[in-house]
Amino acid sequence: MKLHELKNVAGAVHRKKRVGCGEGGGHGKTSGRGGKGQTARSGGSIRPGFEGGQMPLYRKLPHRGFNNYRHRTEIAVLNVGDLASLDAKVTEVNAEVLAAAGLIRGGEKVVKILGDGEVGRAFKVTAAKFSESAKAKIEQAGGQAIVA
Repeated sequence: MKLHELKNVAGAVHRKKRVGCGEGGGHGKTSGRGGKGQTARSGGSIRPGFEGGQMPLYRKLPHRGFNNYRHRTEIAVLNVGDLASLDAKVTEVNAEVLAAAGLIRGGEKVVKILGDGEVGRAFKVTAAKFSESAKAKIEQAGGQAIVA
């Protein structure tokens, strides 16, 4: 299949609704805009949150408190079972190696290793955090779990 061979599914493409072309078309006279008023005019729209002059809800509610969103630390999570997909030559594992293998995103530096899955061979794993079960499985396979 090539891009120029793609076709829409039957019924996916509709013709444009032609409003204001007489009553026979079903969208004549007011053209689906109702009666008179601000919303019937061209360019007439009411901004989101406007309640007709009444005090809007977003102004009534208190805006207090702390939000951690800008100060949070993103942690890339990986299971020990995923280490098996690494190349056979790789013995030392860190964030750069995992990013190159596509197991985590490129910019992520803080990595936590979890214990789901099995470790087939010895790895020297350097990460920010380890779960207890992950640390035990890595060391049981003859490897090292180094907290960095």
